[in-house]
Amino acid sequence: MQQPNRALPAAPVGPESSPRRPHRLTGRLARAGLAVLLAAGGLVAAQATGAQAVAGAQAVSAQAAANPYERGPAPSNASIEASRGSYAVSTTTVSSLSVSGFGGGTVYYPTSTSDGTFGAVVISPGYTAYQSSISWLGPRLASQGFVVFTIDTNTTLDQPDSRGRQLLAALDYLTQSSSVRTRIDGSRLGVMGHSMGGGGTLEAAKSRPSLQAAIPLTGWNLDTTWPEIKTPTLIVGADGDTIAPVATHSKPFYASLPSTLDKAYLELRGATHFTPNSSNTTIAKYSISWLKRFIDNDTRYEQFLCPLPQASLTIAEYRGNCPHTS
Repeated sequence: MQQPNRALPAAPVGPESSPRRPHRLTGRLARAGLAVLLAAGGLVAAQATGAQAVAGAQAVSAQAAANPYERGPAPSNASIEASRGSYAVSTTTVSSLSVSGFGGGTVYYPTSTSDGTFGAVVISPGYTAYQSSISWLGPRLASQGFVVFTIDTNTTLDQPDSRGRQLLAALDYLTQSSSVRTRIDGSRLGVMGHSMGGGGTLEAAKSRPSLQAAIPLTGWNLDTTWPEIKTPTLIVGADGDTIAPVATHSKPFYASLPSTLDKAYLELRGATHFTPNSSNTTIAKYSISWLKRFIDNDTRYEQFLCPLPQASLTIAEYRGNCPHTS
């Protein structure tokens, strides 16, 4: 006979007999342990993050220590082809009556002093020309982080050797007597010039080997051999130049420079002797890169010079030695 269903006796519910208390305690201990582990993990993570931040700061500091002359943000093609760089620019006029050895000029310089001192460049115009013919280079280069001095010569008929001496006299004035001298690092200097001013650029570099960079623009000089030059030199010629044809000027200049020297030859395509007298992106791009690389020792600009730029719509030819060693 089937036995009737009987209810099982209810389990005691008193605290003494509760089977769940040990599980609650175990759960609490587990949660407490997890919290401790999480806190420890957070501490480790925070320490790791802090260590990474310190390491990053040290890396930046080491980079700055390795090259204290870098100025401005990391460059790009867009930044060096732009009509203006990252620095606001101020100007001051230098009267020919207040100086000797050259004909006065205009100084363009970064307005900010927060980055310390800057390298400096003096630029000479060509035969029969005034500083206005190369004035576009003033703000363009200064806004990239240089003090730039576009000068007039004593007379517009001065020859290259005279223009070379005047470039050096202008550098001496700029670094020793000018109102912006405290903004300049006198060990980081360069020269540029157009036509006979370009020939004068070579003369200045020959006379003062301590210069960090030289850039003659469609240069003219009866002396076509420059084995004495020790300054990194970028020679810019123009394929349509009939006044200082590249075959008898810029190319022999370049070929005569020492093979051990950091040097380059840029020949502009579709250009004339007077192309450097107007704003020109190709001239600006490679001049900025050359000045940054050698006056500021800023290897961030090496990428625009090495590997050697290829022929293009604006470049007829580019020669040089890569990688650079200065």
